[in-house]
Amino acid sequence: MAVTRDEVMEALRRLTLPDGRDVVSRDLVRALTVTPDGEVSFVLEAADAGEAQALAPVRQAAEQMVAKLPGVTKASVVLTAHGPAGKAPAQPTTPPPDLKIGRHPTQAQGGPAKVAGIDRIVAVGSGKGGVGKSTVSANLAVALAKQGRRVGLLDADIYGPSQPRMMGVSKKPGSPDGKAIEPLHAHGVTMMSIGLMLKPEEAVVWRGPMLMGALQQLLGQVAWGDLDILVVDLPPGTGDVQLTLCQRYQVTGALVVSTPQDVALMDARRAIDMFDKLKAPVLGLIENMSTYVCPNCGHEAHLFGQGGVEAEAAKLGLPFLGALPLELETRVAGDAGVPVAAGEGKAAAAYAALARRLVEQGTA
Repeated sequence: MAVTRDEVMEALRRLTLPDGRDVVSRDLVRALTVTPDGEVSFVLEAADAGEAQALAPVRQAAEQMVAKLPGVTKASVVLTAHGPAGKAPAQPTTPPPDLKIGRHPTQAQGGPAKVAGIDRIVAVGSGKGGVGKSTVSANLAVALAKQGRRVGLLDADIYGPSQPRMMGVSKKPGSPDGKAIEPLHAHGVTMMSIGLMLKPEEAVVWRGPMLMGALQQLLGQVAWGDLDILVVDLPPGTGDVQLTLCQRYQVTGALVVSTPQDVALMDARRAIDMFDKLKAPVLGLIENMSTYVCPNCGHEAHLFGQGGVEAEAAKLGLPFLGALPLELETRVAGDAGVPVAAGEGKAAAAYAALARRLVEQGTA
């Protein structure tokens, strides 16, 4: 019989903190999920990054304690911070070597930090939702892998993670040492998403600091290995995730996706302005859902307008990286978990051309 939520909480009441209280009375437990088959996951939310570092042994003890409960088949605990780190304590004259893996990264002295093993980070953004940004991210990652690049895909859309479905993966990531998270692999791409840690219908109801903490863990605690490029699928808009990514990490640049219609372009301009303010170069604009060709009669229609993104790129002096069609095959392939770029055909060729452009300009 599977464990219940109350049984998990009761067990956690026995986990004593350094101050003598427990993680439940301190109200540190967030997003507790218990699946019918006994998989338990939750977040320990510390007050700040400094406390989060001190609570690392508590996270490990909580995971081990819950894993031993009758009816639990798997336990997964993530440690995050609610607020910014406090002032760092003075270091000893000869500090011991820091071998801790998966600590909350903080902004590097003198500027954004580089993620170990990753040559380039390219963010895929849009000013609004519904323009196919996640579809472009998944297919671009697969197309780059087919070009021989070592590619990672990070689903940074914390509120609406869709990459597990599009990439056809559902296995929960493991952590052999209880510290580093092992990413999954699909279609030649190394990928990670918070959606892999949640039930498909479960909503993420987090405040801004928790979003920022989650992004830091997805970048700094995942064992990405050596990558030529990490494609980051950003959430729509201009919010906390974009700010954290560009301020804390060395981002090579951003690709802005838009449909040709005026409403989408208006929001795309805001995304471009955001990346400019965050000093993340805009590497180019991509026009998605550009043309629809009727599969029965071959008639070509421009449901969202035509050439709007190319004209905007010319106006702003930015590269226009190409137009991607609107067709049923891409939607069906994404729902089936096999991105259209993994196969052959006109849509796959369009993504292959986009990937070649990025490789030729040194972006990927």
